[in-house]
Amino acid sequence: MQTSPSSFQTLSEILSQPEAWQDALDELARQQGALRAFYAQHQPDHLIFLGCGSPYFLARAGASLARGLTGILSEAHPGSDMWLFTDQTLIVGRSTVMVVISRSGETTEVLKAIETFNAQGGKAIAAVTCYDESTLARTIPLTLLAKAGQEIGLAQTRSFTSMLILTQGLIYAFANRELSPRFLQLPQLGRALIEKYVDFAQQFGSTLNQRFERVFFLGGGALYGLACEAMLKMKEMSLSLSEAYQTMEFRHGPMSMVNEQTLIVALVSETATTAETQVLTEMRQRGATVLAVTPVTLPEAAADEQIVLPEGLTDAERGPLYLPILHLAIYHHTVAKGLNPDLPNNLTAVIELNDDHTNKAQLS
Repeated sequence: MQTSPSSFQTLSEILSQPEAWQDALDELARQQGALRAFYAQHQPDHLIFLGCGSPYFLARAGASLARGLTGILSEAHPGSDMWLFTDQTLIVGRSTVMVVISRSGETTEVLKAIETFNAQGGKAIAAVTCYDESTLARTIPLTLLAKAGQEIGLAQTRSFTSMLILTQGLIYAFANRELSPRFLQLPQLGRALIEKYVDFAQQFGSTLNQRFERVFFLGGGALYGLACEAMLKMKEMSLSLSEAYQTMEFRHGPMSMVNEQTLIVALVSETATTAETQVLTEMRQRGATVLAVTPVTLPEAAADEQIVLPEGLTDAERGPLYLPILHLAIYHHTVAKGLNPDLPNNLTAVIELNDDHTNKAQLS
């Protein structure tokens, strides 16, 4: 008997993202005073955003946003770099604050990174996680909680976008900026976006396997981290070959792989729409099919399909909106292949390393 696509937990988690976003915004409202006091107390001149797996890609986006909004040197590192390559990660003599992002709050590399950071003179740590009883939340006094982002499915969907909102709010607080009224409407905007494109996502995702041999996810600036995350979801859930690149870098070698069996999923920015449109137009001329997730409607020559995002947000604000429709398309692609999106191959919910550092091949 064939399993119904609606019977998987991952689908309900994808569709419930707007409700989880409201919970994250409520958490930010509660923590605004604490975030500003934390920044005023520690006055960092160096920010490290740290995570493993999906949270590392979130850290990539966070570091880009923080550089632009705070003017502070901001970097992203996987937890293992702070732990195992400390001299290449932590700058001696800097007043470094580390922002640790982890869905479970139990990932070994993250906890080891915290120990190393503290032992090597790091200034202070703030954390973002989904579980208030986790080691991370119990260890770090300033922890932002995305409790409604908790998931049963192993692939991170609503947890990722909820923690992204918390990370954005943290950066805005560090920059001494207020969240815009439009940003505070993300739950309503997300719900309307899902309702508008839910049928498209099912139809498009269900036919991917018959149409394409390879998928490339493109994004520039902070959107590169989100493109990497979408790529990871494609690999984890559907076991499909996919890669992620910065949009403008795609012409520097990777486009040699483009043919009529290529799908390009582009996360288009408002800042660089003109330049990114030129890349997409060129790739379509070379045979690729282009799906654009974009804040502005693109010329027909640039995209075969477009998911047009709500107006009135900046590139620093609209990040969470890029992912839900892609999540849905990847979900339906996974189900169409006869796979279980709730249980990706070889993965479980938390990465834990044994004392001999052997990996149990699990998710962060």
